[in-house]
Amino acid sequence: MIVTIDGPAASGKGTVAKGIAARLGFAYLDTGAMYRAVAFAAHRASVPCDDDVAVEHILPDIHIEMPPGRVLLNGDDVTDAIRAPHISQGASKVAAVAAVRAFLVPQQRRIGQGRDMITEGRDQGTVVFPDAPVKFFVTADARVRAERRYNELTLRGVQTTLERELAELVERDRRDSERADSPLKQPADAHVIDTSHRTVEAVLDEMEGVVRRCMTDRA
Repeated sequence: MIVTIDGPAASGKGTVAKGIAARLGFAYLDTGAMYRAVAFAAHRASVPCDDDVAVEHILPDIHIEMPPGRVLLNGDDVTDAIRAPHISQGASKVAAVAAVRAFLVPQQRRIGQGRDMITEGRDQGTVVFPDAPVKFFVTADARVRAERRYNELTLRGVQTTLERELAELVERDRRDSERADSPLKQPADAHVIDTSHRTVEAVLDEMEGVVRRCMTDRA
């Protein structure tokens, strides 16, 4: 059974995706980390993330593995490195490259085939797994999301400002929503959850109830 969780950056979808996977005993796939890995590979190769031709050229040399809790790029552990702010922006840019999506979407489908899995990203319920029996769209107010990102980066020792993070989130939302290939949008049949002023546990309780009812109906 596939459960998709889509939504904009810093909406809390990664946190709740890992949490609901743990509660249900499902596998968890962070598809955003795959795009971050491509952006990291481009950065390492001195390739601009918005240069479609150059990015496509490096794809044959990219091998991504995702053991639980880790991201390996050509054998190197880049789990923490791909969370840098410039890689986050780069991930949004490479995600707009059609060749990158053609490279990663089949991998995501293969990973999910025949598994109970929570898959999280921008287009999981609309493009990658459009027939998933349960879909969530997780969102939050832009300033709340910026505060979350600012606090996360500050704790990691990254120098930034709240206004900078807000501006970058707004720009990333625009780029993700307006790209021609697989834009970020709410699936018509998704359960929408606004996490702006809710606890993680409250969100997880709601999600678990939805999934378990679906599991009962399918039994």
